[in-house]
Amino acid sequence: GQAIKGMTLSAAKQYLQDVCDKKRCIVFRKYRGCIGRTPQAKEFKATQGRWPVKSAKVVLGLLRNAEANAEHKNLDTEKLFVEHVQVNAAQQGRRRTYRAHRNAEANAEHKNLDTEKLFVEHVQVNAAQQGRRRTYRAHRNAEANAELKVGGDQ
Repeated sequence: GQAIKGMTLSAAKQYLQDVCDKKRCIVFRKYRGCIGRTPQAKEFKATQGRWPVKSAKVVLGLLRNAEANAEHKNLDTEKLFVEHVQVNAAQQGRRRTYRAHRNAEANAEHKNLDTEKLFVEHVQVNAAQQGRRRTYRAHRNAEANAELKVGGDQ
């Protein structure tokens, strides 16, 4: 999430692909206990990092989906960059563990994640349009997608 914040869309996709290939690492700045040191973290002026391939593939898929949505909305994908990334814990799935004598206990599954990304397109502005930008919000849930805003408070 925070590793790709501020990157352009193409740079973020390349970075996550390098993480999947274990060429570059994701730096761990918080919760650093028992995190191994790697020389790849020197790029970010840190010492500890890992290669979370499964998570990187999920985020890479979200970036590809957001790129396709931006093309559909006629945004220039070369000018898109990641402005905001937020990952929240979603509701846990329900499972049962069966016990003896026909008893069943509730057993929680792994935590699911609800992600939200905000992409902003850099636009050449003139004096009349100064301070305006085109915003595209990509969210996992279709009903939570925000409308494309062009200009000020419309």
